[in-house]
Amino acid sequence: MQRIEQLCDPGSFEPLWADLTPKDTLRFQDRIPYKERLINEQAKTGQNDAIQCGRAFIKGRGVVLGVMDNRFMMASMGCVVGEKITRAIELGTEIDRPVIVVSASGGARMQESALSLMQMSKTSAALARLDDAGGLFISVLTDPTTGGVTASFAMLGDVILAEREALIGFAGPRVIANTVRQDLPEGFQRAEFLREKGFVDRVIHRHDMRSEISRVIDYAGK
Repeated sequence: MQRIEQLCDPGSFEPLWADLTPKDTLRFQDRIPYKERLINEQAKTGQNDAIQCGRAFIKGRGVVLGVMDNRFMMASMGCVVGEKITRAIELGTEIDRPVIVVSASGGARMQESALSLMQMSKTSAALARLDDAGGLFISVLTDPTTGGVTASFAMLGDVILAEREALIGFAGPRVIANTVRQDLPEGFQRAEFLREKGFVDRVIHRHDMRSEISRVIDYAGK
């Protein structure tokens, strides 16, 4: 994946838990049965689900990295995504490495219903344990980062970095505007707006993200 190549030292990314595969536990059907959707998405992307996790080095700094892939069902968070992020956080806690998750998601995966929503508390609890252990979590928000991902681990970073003009929020701006029946401020829910309001620490160009992450790790003494 291009983001992994941009962030990691060449050849340093070691994939973990790549064999985890989503299940159609609820036998969910809408226009296309979930089981069929999964087969189609796996064939299209070559991935079992919407995130890759592993050990890596960023400018020589050892990290545990997760990168969401919005080509796979808009990187919606189901059980596999939640499990891999939780395992990444737990590994970072165990080996005392910074944990970095690059988010790009449409939110919780509706085809997994409450099982998907459970991943919000699961990942958040793992981050609380990382924090208790004195670990470092860097959350990188890209376009878009929305729904249950925003309402859980993505906004719990010790440092939250965002790419320029990334859409970040829970519900989309059109939904909010139609609900409150008011005009929204210019740039509402964009990374720069959130930085002004204190929800994001820095807005960084994608090509500068690798250097910025390494600086944050050094500043945190990790």
